[in-house]
Formats: sequence, C-alpha cells, structure tokens
Amino acid sequence: MKICCIQGVEEARLAVRYGASALGVVSAMPSGPGVIPEETIAEVAAAVPPSVSCFLLTSRQDAAGIIEQQRRLRVDTLQLCDRLDSGCYDDLREGLPGIRIVQVVHVTGLESVAEAKAAAAKVDAILLDSGNPALKVKELGGTGRRHDWTVSRRIREEVGVPVFLAGGLTADVVPHAIQEVGPFALDVCTGVRSGGVLDEGKLAAFMAAAQGE
Repeated sequence: MKICCIQGVEEARLAVRYGASALGVVSAMPSGPGVIPEETIAEVAAAVPPSVSCFLLTSRQDAAGIIEQQRRLRVDTLQLCDRLDSGCYDDLREGLPGIRIVQVVHVTGLESVAEAKAAAAKVDAILLDSGNPALKVKELGGTGRRHDWTVSRRIREEVGVPVFLAGGLTADVVPHAIQEVGPFALDVCTGVRSGGVLDEGKLAAFMAAAQGE
C-alpha cells in the first residue's frame, strides 16, 4: 500500500500508523494535487521509518536534474511521472546507486503495453496511472479517474517487474481492482482525502477494504 500526496510529517505518521508500506511526496507538477515545497519533502523523507519507502514524484525529464533533486531531498525511491528526454535510466543508476526507480505509465490505450514493457527492462517497478502527458497542460497523475483495467492487467501479465496500480481508487472499488488487475501494490491519493487533507476515516476504510475486511 502506497499512500500518495503526503502533505507533511503528521500525514506521513498517520499513513504509517494505518499500515502504509510506502509514501509519495509530490514535487513541482504541471497540474494535479499534492505538490509541497521541497523543504517539506526533505522533512518527510527524514522522518519516514526505515521499513517504509519514500517515493519522490518528479515531473523532471532530465536525468542530471533528477539526480540533483534526489541528492538534495534524500528519498529512497524515484517515481518518474514523465518520460526522460535528456539522459537515460543508466545515468540515473550510475548517479544514484541503490536508489529505486519507478516509471509511471499513463494508461491511455493498448499503446501503453509497449511503453510499459520497454521501461520495465530498465526500472525496478512500473506504476500504472490515469493521465495524459500529451495534453497542452500535462496530466501526470492525481486525476481521481480510473483507466481501462483490462489494459492494466495485460501490462501486469507481460512485464517482469512489480506493478503498482493507481487512478480513481477508493474503498468501494479496491476489491474489484485487486481482482481485475492483480497488482503488486495499490497507490492512492484523492481516494483517501477530503478537501486535500488525509482523511483518517477514508484511510481506515481503504486499508480495510484492501485487506478484504
């Protein structure tokens, strides 16, 4: 379970208390919820227990800039929300040994299968989300929309790395999502928030539904 769009140390502690195994902190994005100052991201990363992963959501497309960002913020996992257009995955590996790399694939249709398979050869995991990087103002996640889970399942079956499922997840749909896609992990932001704030009641319901309770 990855709880995303963490707004500060207190939200991080709440998510961990309810069993989150990973947290997502959002740096500058062209659109979408959850963006926080880099100073706050660094505070969250420093406060997260060693057993919990801290994912930095970055929209940067240059490997050198991403390396510098990680070194400044000290997260243990990079979530690349867009495609690299300067540098490559090997540059990230060389510059950041031991840091996990998760590539987001925005599921827009069957073309996303080939995109996921190509990325999977170079990264530690794939995260399937709803969004559209082709728009004038890019959607790179946090839409609160579901995408076509039949495509997500096909990706999960054809890539050789763990698959995270995101996009429009709520306590009501979690059992169906698990059954339809069979992901390694679930990733939720808007489905456990009220007015942009992590909602303890929604979080508890989501975690219980994900565990089949």
